[in-house]
Amino acid sequence: MKTIAVIGGGITGVTTAYALVKRGFSVTLFEKNRYSAMETSFANGGQLSASNAEVWTHWSTILKGLKWMLRSDAPLLVNPAPSWHKMSWFAEFISNIPHYKTNTIETTKLAIAAREHLFAWAQEEGVDFDLKQEGILHIYRDKKGFEHAGKVSELLARGGLSRRAVTPGEMRAIEPTLAGNYYGGYFTESDSTGDIHKFTQGLAAACVRLGVKTLYGQEVKQLISDGNMATVITEEAEGTCSHYFDALVVCSGVESRQFASQLGDRVNIYPVKGYSITVNLLDAESRAAAPVVSLLDDETKLVTSRLGEDRFRVAGTAEFNGYNKDIRADRIRPLVEWVNQCFPGVNTRQVVPWAGLQPMMPNMMPRVGAGSKPNVFYNTGHGHLGWTLSAITADLVGTAVQNSIRQAVRYGIAGSKASVPA
Repeated sequence: MKTIAVIGGGITGVTTAYALVKRGFSVTLFEKNRYSAMETSFANGGQLSASNAEVWTHWSTILKGLKWMLRSDAPLLVNPAPSWHKMSWFAEFISNIPHYKTNTIETTKLAIAAREHLFAWAQEEGVDFDLKQEGILHIYRDKKGFEHAGKVSELLARGGLSRRAVTPGEMRAIEPTLAGNYYGGYFTESDSTGDIHKFTQGLAAACVRLGVKTLYGQEVKQLISDGNMATVITEEAEGTCSHYFDALVVCSGVESRQFASQLGDRVNIYPVKGYSITVNLLDAESRAAAPVVSLLDDETKLVTSRLGEDRFRVAGTAEFNGYNKDIRADRIRPLVEWVNQCFPGVNTRQVVPWAGLQPMMPNMMPRVGAGSKPNVFYNTGHGHLGWTLSAITADLVGTAVQNSIRQAVRYGIAGSKASVPA
């Protein structure tokens, strides 16, 4: 049984640990927080959305970013202060614009494949995560946005996803609580929603039952690999401690870039801040006025999920502002105002704000697979689709680790007997 370290206890780290332990590996999960799913996997938009697989590497994204640069409440906000990391990231982002169609199609395929794994794992392990399989309705306020959606739908169809155009009347039939005037919409019946935090916590508990060793409150300071043995150095009360493994998988979100650098790899992740609010539906009127079907408003770039009977999640916006986790009132206010406009019957007197850093690669594709060292692997950089893609990328990296170790054993270049020290 080979020993594997998984670095990070968010949705990608926990699903990776699960995929590895199910393959018979001895897995140790390192997480700096006291519990799993306490950062980017805490309060996202909740959508399991193959219909949101369109990558952002499009000239319209650049134009919108420039237009909105001086608006503090803009859906896409770029801090104009220069940094080498930000400039290099955007340079690579622009260079990937020619791959917009190919990457959108590939992301769609991944998102569809992820559903099978995620639902099967939840059922097998008895994980309750407020799953609603009511579809996702994309709403458009003008002809231009609706026509662009038609072109995106063609790409999604090439990836295997079916979604249909709907009239304003059909939109009201799909979600009667939605107020306002719209040009049209697109409805994806096969999409769903759920609580990422509850799912990750539930699957983390399943990992423990299956034998995964979970080390919470363990801040990883350094990762080292000589190609045969992997070392994880953590900060302890009495000093640093070294843990030894046959291989490691980096699932550290926005921190993956620095860990990759330590391991001799370049993983150019940028931390893109997203915001959400959770509206507590305190009365019967609010519960009746909140939507059940998940929405994506193309103009405001906001998504919604109904989590159980008494919670309504609204999330969105993208802020390029470095490693900054501050929750800004001027970024939260538009989310509350959107609820008041679109669902006026919902009482917003009790709203819980949140912000998290999404790890984005310049090509908008997750970094999954082997690094330059034969016993180093990555599962990171999922951007705004971490929840949607998590199960399939975990399965892919699990297979990559399995195949690599089988090959190493076959040629006699692996098999250290190192283990985590007590």
